[in-house]
Amino acid sequence: MKKYEFTDETKEVNGVVLHRIKAVRDFGSVKAGSLGGFIKKNSNLSHDGDAWVSDNAWVFGNARVFGNAQVFGDTRVFGNAWVFGDTRVFGNAQVSDDARVFGNAWVFGDAQVSGDAWVSGDAQVFGDTRVFGNAWVFGDARVFGN
Repeated sequence: MKKYEFTDETKEVNGVVLHRIKAVRDFGSVKAGSLGGFIKKNSNLSHDGDAWVSDNAWVFGNARVFGNAQVFGDTRVFGNAWVFGDTRVFGNAQVSDDARVFGNAWVFGDAQVSGDAWVSGDAQVFGDTRVFGNAWVFGDARVFGN
């Protein structure tokens, strides 16, 4: 069963039209009628689980948000990135390329996760940190600062 629909509100980003979403039923902490963030297409945000994109967050390209993941603030998730599990991505964070953020991981602040990087477990990446290439951040690791 669908949990959101596209509204008439759109935003163009580098020639790509993103659509604001609105919840059509209650799930997790989201109530029916709540406005969400912006996505390009239905495959960017799963209709299963409690995953949600809210505030001014954008998800586009072939990126996927699913499971119980929460993407909010001014976050950007794009490319072929996956954000899933009980993950939180927020602030001005970016997850892009083929990056994976999953488990109970948090990526926030101005942090960027890109390339083939994975952030998982209870790891946190925040501040002005850049995790990229084939890097893995996992367990209870904290990567922060500049």
